[in-house]
Amino acid sequence: MAYLNRAYLIGNLTRDPEMSVTTGKGTTIANFSIAVNRAWTNEAGQKQEDVTFIDCDALGKTGELVGKFLKKGSAVMVEGRLKLDQWEDKTTQQKRSKLKVVVDNVQFLDRREAGAAPQSESAPPARRPAYTAPAAPVATDDVPF
Repeated sequence: MAYLNRAYLIGNLTRDPEMSVTTGKGTTIANFSIAVNRAWTNEAGQKQEDVTFIDCDALGKTGELVGKFLKKGSAVMVEGRLKLDQWEDKTTQQKRSKLKVVVDNVQFLDRREAGAAPQSESAPPARRPAYTAPAAPVATDDVPF
């Protein structure tokens, strides 16, 4: 039997990434959380919204990039696998667990990168080339349907 553990999420960071480095190999870890919104209309026609908060860990080069370019509010798409952490609370002796995403890939969805330098006031804003219409009109009798 084949197994699949993949998660694809689009949301916004709820806080700045917390960076750490492992003691053994010196691997960089970026720990962050994203909020994923869901909106729908109920049977009565009222708009409803629900927010889910998901903890994420990005390791290695991916973690370095997350720490360098992302901040609270950044829009991202994360791809990774689900991992269940389990431990015993030292004060109450109760078993605890937390489901999180171990990130393999991150796509930055903001229009302007968070770490990019702002444009100077004297420089003109970057422009997209204007659309130019085709030189000759398209004949409609050549359309096959």
